[in-house]
Amino acid sequence: MITGASSGIGAAAARLFAAEGAAVALMARRGDRLASLAEEIRAAGGRAVVVEGDVTSSAAVERCVETAVDAFGKLDAAFNNAGYATVGPSLHEMAEEDYVRTMDVNVRGVWNCLRYQIPAMLASGGGAVVNTSSVAGVLASGASAAYVAAKHAVIGLTRAAAREYGDRGIRANALVVGSTRTEMMDRVLSDSPQLEERFVAHTLRRSMAAPEEIAQAAAWLCSDRAGFVTGTAMPVDGGRTAV
Repeated sequence: MITGASSGIGAAAARLFAAEGAAVALMARRGDRLASLAEEIRAAGGRAVVVEGDVTSSAAVERCVETAVDAFGKLDAAFNNAGYATVGPSLHEMAEEDYVRTMDVNVRGVWNCLRYQIPAMLASGGGAVVNTSSVAGVLASGASAAYVAAKHAVIGLTRAAAREYGDRGIRANALVVGSTRTEMMDRVLSDSPQLEERFVAHTLRRSMAAPEEIAQAAAWLCSDRAGFVTGTAMPVDGGRTAV
């Protein structure tokens, strides 16, 4: 199951997971994009189902988990990638609706996913969860205070899940994602173009990541190759948090 799958990292992960043999259940708000992506995957010989919905809706998340299990028999792995990013204004000037939306998508959305994915995984003997956090989850990155708080919370939820379910066969890890060329990033830069130079300068690679590079890390963490990895917040940030 992959959320935020209609573009960016989520769409790249959908293609990669399917190419590596996974049957994928794709969730996002834009159903037309999901349908096109699923058709692309099927045309390449993969298996995909789609559920249009918002991760802030418990009913939509539950429907996606049920669709995955009904279609493919069980849920082995989940990449909870849907997110909502904001930059500026200052904490005391931030509109309440922006704060609520930022926390809702990034925190309650991950919690919604976990509380339906975990029972499905327990029913089949275990699984792996990867949640998308950010460099904003480990430091004040220049994103809005709400986004920094939300991505810190994602790492907390991840570690709590790893502790609670580790002896029941479920691994949970987070990705500390650096600046990545996605639709959401393009939107941020269109509002604040001066941020691009700063984002690039802060990485040791002196570049932004491609969505496929983040997807590769998620695929590894979801796979048996990472069988002894749980409770970690793994940087995929071009060295942003190394210095």
